[in-house]
Amino acid sequence: MKNRIVVSAVCVFDNAGRLLTVRKRGTSMFMHPGGKPEAGETAVQAAARELSEEVGIVLDPADLQLMGVWIADAANEAATDIEATVFLAPGTWEAHPSAEIAEIRWLEPGGDLPQDLAPLLTEHILPELAARARTVWTEG
Repeated sequence: MKNRIVVSAVCVFDNAGRLLTVRKRGTSMFMHPGGKPEAGETAVQAAARELSEEVGIVLDPADLQLMGVWIADAANEAATDIEATVFLAPGTWEAHPSAEIAEIRWLEPGGDLPQDLAPLLTEHILPELAARARTVWTEG
């Protein structure tokens, strides 16, 4: 049986419509900013705290919009799943790496995907964002 880690993550976009990805120090995979909730913290509180700590974006947890909860293979831990509660940050942002973040990279959601993306991104979030974009486009 696989281990399971519970995390919160946030989709953040810049003014060009690109999605923020981060790579933590000592790892090779890019993922959302986010991490594990601390004791007594809700998923949305953890998401807002991690966003501030990792990339310097300060948001009220009430402003984050729930996208969904997904289970995926952990990017950096063998034989481990993550259960990720994923939020969307409203508006557009600039970010800078801090805390354990070694590098940030803005990803073009509809473009060619690099091979170093976390499974949560490739299997769940990017398809969800594409489906939402199609819905907006067909309804608009």
